[in-house]
Amino acid sequence: MADFAEIVLQSDCIFTAASPQPFAGHVAVAEGRLLAVGEGPCPDALIGGGTQVLELGSRTVCPGFSDVHCFFTGYAVGLAGADLSTAVSCEEAVGLAKAHASLIPADRPVLGHGWDSAKLSPQGTQALDDAFGDRPAVLFAQGCETCWMNRAAMDRYQFTPETCWPESYWRLLPDVLDDRAFIVPEFKRYMKMMNSRGVTSVKEMGFDRFCRFPDLLEELERAGELTLRVNFMSQSVGHPMDLEFGKEMRDRFQGDFVRFSGYNQMTDGSISQLCGELKEPYRYADTTCAQPIDWEQLAADARAADAEGFRFSLHAQGDGAVAKVLDIYETCRRNGDGRLVNRHAITDLEFTDPADLERMGRLGAVAEVYPQIQSIADRAGKLAMIEEKIGLDRGRYYWNRRKMADSGVPLSCGTDLPLLIDDIPQSVYHAVGGYFPEGGQPFNPQNTLTVAELLTAWTLGGAYDLLREEELGTLEAGKKADIAVLSGDIFATPVERARELTVDLTLVDGRIVHSTL
Repeated sequence: MADFAEIVLQSDCIFTAASPQPFAGHVAVAEGRLLAVGEGPCPDALIGGGTQVLELGSRTVCPGFSDVHCFFTGYAVGLAGADLSTAVSCEEAVGLAKAHASLIPADRPVLGHGWDSAKLSPQGTQALDDAFGDRPAVLFAQGCETCWMNRAAMDRYQFTPETCWPESYWRLLPDVLDDRAFIVPEFKRYMKMMNSRGVTSVKEMGFDRFCRFPDLLEELERAGELTLRVNFMSQSVGHPMDLEFGKEMRDRFQGDFVRFSGYNQMTDGSISQLCGELKEPYRYADTTCAQPIDWEQLAADARAADAEGFRFSLHAQGDGAVAKVLDIYETCRRNGDGRLVNRHAITDLEFTDPADLERMGRLGAVAEVYPQIQSIADRAGKLAMIEEKIGLDRGRYYWNRRKMADSGVPLSCGTDLPLLIDDIPQSVYHAVGGYFPEGGQPFNPQNTLTVAELLTAWTLGGAYDLLREEELGTLEAGKKADIAVLSGDIFATPVERARELTVDLTLVDGRIVHSTL
């Protein structure tokens, strides 16, 4: 280790995540690692002629944040091809798409994104059939919640505007991800965006054999161009779990910046659509789940992955789905204390039974929660949905992160990006304050976390989920210098004003990758 620090951060609010209490002190960085962390000023013996000393006042210094559930794939689809956001008519959208098509090879599909469904109402395939003929054309609306397609695209990709969701449009991902002229600069912009939000590690879903994106990650790591630690999972959509792919990826990626992190699969869906699997039927529907779920196959896949030493993450929203996932995990390998050997996880956990959260804690299954999820809802609409579907009495157990923490469940945070874009101060507003975007009365305040608990979930919890807590996730001497600095003291800021804070500084491996200072 170096004798002198390269960078010293002095702040009145240092949160190490190794302790729940912040303190006034220093963080010294050298050679990509934390040289020293302690209270009070940095010792003079660590400061040399080349040391950069940053006096940060009351800014919060904490470990870098880890988003453990995000989709660059989905994010990239929403940016691919022609920008249609300015189109005010279908004719104008087609014109913009044609202009883009003239600039790319004729054998590539025509893609577009960003048209406003409030302004445009595309009907049928004829206009795109006439414009592009046998050349596939897919024009996504804002948010990729729907799209406009020609017949050639439907034939090639096997989905329609009525089935335009990631579980369907994954078939066009190879055409997006293999376009190096688009995807390389876009991934670099993505890393920059995540760094600007204090994110230093991610767990990406969906990079599998159907695309060559792992090749790109390998190239960027070798070139030293990664500013984001990328842990990627295989989310097999449209084909069985590929254990051999996992073994190849695990052996291939052993570096500091790219790792293979196991397998991710869906179980149920949204409670609002009657697709979240419940223990008891919906209030006004004779069903506990309106979509089929192959629990036997999910169990077989989880056990097969577990036997090979892989982590498994299962997405579950309803209390019935959460219970069945835990039933599966109870059949996986466990240590002498009954906890899972491979730290399997449950993602989302929208609505849960407190007894199952206790069971989850005993198993040591990791919770991957979305603490910003309230940002895309409103109080009146959400309460009306809960009342209609399950009743407000059962709704007491919505987003019950308090019970997770009290039951010893390891907590980590994700966004399901592009559903949500990382904003840690915003997550404090929602998951600590319990507020919907408009403010007012908190929702289920008995289920909220403290600021320290949430920051720990974003930092140490994320590192634990990524199996990297020995080198990441806390500010302790010897660990890698992945650091985020918020624009103010998050502990002293009233929760209702947390959204005013931003990220002023981010370090990855001791390098400044984002700064507004």
